[in-house]
Amino acid sequence: MSRYNAIISGFPMLEVMVRECKRLLARPVYLCTLVFAPIFAFIFFTTLMRDGLPTEIPAGVVDEDNSAVTRKLIRTLDAFQMTKLKHFPNVVEARNEMQRSKIHAFYVIPRYTTQKALSSRQPNLSFYTNATFLIPASLEFRDMKMMSELASGGIGRETLYAKGFTEKQAMGLLQPIKIEMHPIGNPLLNYSVYLCNILLPGVLFLLIMQTTIYAIYVEMKEETSKEWLAVAKGNIHKALLGKLLPYIAINIVMGLFALVLLYGVWDFPLNCNIWNMILAMFLLILAAQSFGVFLCGLVPSIRWALSLATLLGVLSFPISGFSFPLHAFPAAFKALANIFPMRHYFLIYVDQALNGLPIYYSWVNFAALIAFQILPLLLIHRLHKFLLTAKYTH
Repeated sequence: MSRYNAIISGFPMLEVMVRECKRLLARPVYLCTLVFAPIFAFIFFTTLMRDGLPTEIPAGVVDEDNSAVTRKLIRTLDAFQMTKLKHFPNVVEARNEMQRSKIHAFYVIPRYTTQKALSSRQPNLSFYTNATFLIPASLEFRDMKMMSELASGGIGRETLYAKGFTEKQAMGLLQPIKIEMHPIGNPLLNYSVYLCNILLPGVLFLLIMQTTIYAIYVEMKEETSKEWLAVAKGNIHKALLGKLLPYIAINIVMGLFALVLLYGVWDFPLNCNIWNMILAMFLLILAAQSFGVFLCGLVPSIRWALSLATLLGVLSFPISGFSFPLHAFPAAFKALANIFPMRHYFLIYVDQALNGLPIYYSWVNFAALIAFQILPLLLIHRLHKFLLTAKYTH
């Protein structure tokens, strides 16, 4: 053992690493935030939307016409995978159920609908959606609108048949232009593909920043920061690198686990070499730790540093542009988005995994993630001063 201690004492950074590994294993909070929390989040988000889209969304129907045509229309709507219909005798009861959030939409077929349609008097079909619940309401709106168009076309087709038109002539009049849809990147319109590829890296990014801040500030809290620096022979660069390397190793394993879940287990679209996404994940992890060190040097308070890290992590989701297009943001936010590592990771994911572009198309975003590694150097001497002189503050 004495020989082992003599060997590592000659390498200050290695000695700091050994010291940090002992501290890491002695504190359950590290294992919780570094291992258990990411694994729980990864499995939770990927299994929560394992079907891709919500199915059997409760909806209502009020059929005041009650004809053979409208009953067939309702059966067709009920056969849609995303819709589960419940019959109501009138609009008042359907509206009350929607106000109680028992259903997310309801479809109204007025009396004499079939009669008016067959006599070319243009009946009105109404459907109401509760947009408070955006996703189910949007899906129900799409199904009901499609059903209304199919019903209109079906009745028109029967009318044309009765007038002696052939099927080809009737379809030419009803649908003179045939439309084909080809969604790019996510052809199945899978919400899990849309969300998980950003939620998983985003959660990991947030946890890494918080853990990095805590690992540095706990030295000040326990008044061991001078001892930490002494092990590194007073070299703040070696002290930080030695402290963070064990966390980098664990975070890389968690990042690889996320990629295995996304592209191996769930088989999400991956139209590039997997090494491109591994490189992007590795640089994102380093950027998260760099931001954590930067925030420690920026404010001498763990409360403020963790609050800023949380704010930065939470804002990373919307400002990355995965849920709302960045070009629709105000000009100031468009410029601000470039200081968020998640924005660059998202663009790499779109260009590489979804679109399969050559890697040089994403060189700017890779370069930006690499540039974030400079952040700790900007305030490293200020952090060194905090560790030597400042007292711990909450």
